[in-house]
Amino acid sequence: MGLLGILLGLAFLILLAFRGWSVLLLAPVAALLAAAFSGQPLLAIWTQIFMEGAAGFLAQFFPLFLLGALFGKLMNDSGSVTAVANFMTRWLGRKRAVLAVVLAGAFVTYGGVSLFVAFFVLVPMAQALFRAADIPRRLMSAAIILGTSTFTMTALPGTPAIQNAIPMPFFGTTPFAAPGLGLVAAAIMLGVGLWWLGRAEAAARRAGEGFDSEFSVPIKATASDEKIREYATTAREFDPAEMQRGRHADTSPPILLAALPLIVVIAVNLLMSLFVLPQLDVSFLAEERWGGTSLSAVAGVWSVVVALAAAIATVVIANRRHLPALRESMDAGANASVLPALSVASLVGFGAVIAALPAFAAVRDWVLTIEGGPLVSLAAATNLLAAMTGSASGGLTIALDALGETYMTIASQLDIDPALMHRVAAIGSGTLDILPHNGAVVTLLALCGSTHRESYFDIIMVGIVGSLLALAAVIALGTTFGSF
Repeated sequence: MGLLGILLGLAFLILLAFRGWSVLLLAPVAALLAAAFSGQPLLAIWTQIFMEGAAGFLAQFFPLFLLGALFGKLMNDSGSVTAVANFMTRWLGRKRAVLAVVLAGAFVTYGGVSLFVAFFVLVPMAQALFRAADIPRRLMSAAIILGTSTFTMTALPGTPAIQNAIPMPFFGTTPFAAPGLGLVAAAIMLGVGLWWLGRAEAAARRAGEGFDSEFSVPIKATASDEKIREYATTAREFDPAEMQRGRHADTSPPILLAALPLIVVIAVNLLMSLFVLPQLDVSFLAEERWGGTSLSAVAGVWSVVVALAAAIATVVIANRRHLPALRESMDAGANASVLPALSVASLVGFGAVIAALPAFAAVRDWVLTIEGGPLVSLAAATNLLAAMTGSASGGLTIALDALGETYMTIASQLDIDPALMHRVAAIGSGTLDILPHNGAVVTLLALCGSTHRESYFDIIMVGIVGSLLALAAVIALGTTFGSF
């Protein structure tokens, strides 16, 4: 009965989330449903397990949601993201329209700009480029997914994406875990994606298919759509409803000033991770009032927090005259972090309840016995949970909350570098999360004026197939040569 309850709870959560119901309501109800079949005390399950799991996630990661959303909003309202996109357009031109869209998305997201902020800037850019190059509009969404939601989210070393931050406290790693393997994975994702898009563009030209309509990007309608908002806030760290609040600059800053905050994120993250924090005496963290923790458990989050804070200061100082309503923009950025953080925390609370049920022991044992070794089973667990929840961050946290300690024990026994575990878990979370109900996919298709039938197969090829190939390569190389 307990295992049946877990399956029913998952089915309830998945089906209603797919219909656009709020995860804030669905997750506790699904958790209580699963607990009821196991004969557990429901009030204790809700207050002592569900809420502790959700609160623990917020305690660890809310600073990243807050600063990431704030940085993205300031970069958008200052015109900096637009300046970067326009620079890529001028530099590469319409003959390389697909590459321009991919690289623009990669640069801004690797520099710390929230995904949905990037979407609302990149879609108008892609529209202009694809129309000028006469490339089918249906390929716009796949090009943007490739640049924003694959290698810069989970593979490139140092990326400030929440998916790269979540494994750090579990494995005691930094954002630069397994940098060589991360670069190999990023090259595979980018290479496969560009190959597919080039092939699709060439096939369209042979068939006489071009940019098919006088399309206008429905930014206001998409940002205010409540159903899309529910999808979106479980997928990433920015509430699209806040896109229309604050004031956007009338002109964009010069490209050097626009790109400077993005460079600051990368540089400060690197300095903090590899040079500054390792030199600090933080023995006081072992005291009870500091949580009885260690530097390895907090260093990764600290690095990203300092990097984003430095980048926020940089964008405000360097582009102050391009922020016509600074307080309103900062308020909107802060508000944009709340619903996504609470939504993902609710998913984590659901996962904490499932992991606490007696029947979960059978699930855990099944996962650990998947053939291929611990790296394969870890990848399978993160893939499966990210697919079920439609959230890379939610699925990854649930998997590591339930199994992270077990995998650390296995890593110690088999002499596996925790950095390798980190990279496999991060990449694994960013593969099957891009299913049709994923909030990023739903939002992007709405912005591009496309349907799943028109564009989703190309999204599968650039977002799922390329990522799965990269994951397989990392597991194979890591098993053979270890972490590098």
